[in-house]
Amino acid sequence: MSKIQIFIGSVYGGAEEVAEILSEALGKLGHDVSLNTYARAEDLARDPDEVILLCHSNTGSGELPDNIQPLYLHLTRDYPRIAGRRYGVVNLGDSSYTTFNEGGRMLDAAFEDLGAQRIGEPLVLDASSGDDAATLARDWVQDWAKLI
Repeated sequence: MSKIQIFIGSVYGGAEEVAEILSEALGKLGHDVSLNTYARAEDLARDPDEVILLCHSNTGSGELPDNIQPLYLHLTRDYPRIAGRRYGVVNLGDSSYTTFNEGGRMLDAAFEDLGAQRIGEPLVLDASSGDDAATLARDWVQDWAKLI
């Protein structure tokens, strides 16, 4: 099975909760999963075969949370060699804001611009939808894991 590192960007803990749900589900499928709440540049280089799963929220202004912002800045300023790295995206937002999902798009684009290969379609969880984020995350990760 695969080694997966989940990079978490969270302001109030919602993305952390979703990351834990994803980690548990992936672990039950036999994957070796680690959670990383403060991703740094060296975490990108720790194992080139490791799959990265981005799980983060957006601020009301569409920005990434402070704890994942350094990773984004590293990607867009230092251009690390991550071509071919496989990654997935789970973004938590609120469609009542005009900047809905902007942080997710920014981080996804930064990985893509450097040649990383996204696995599947991103999961976008909308706080205004009324849907249960835990259920949506569990369902999505079952299908996502088949693509690894």
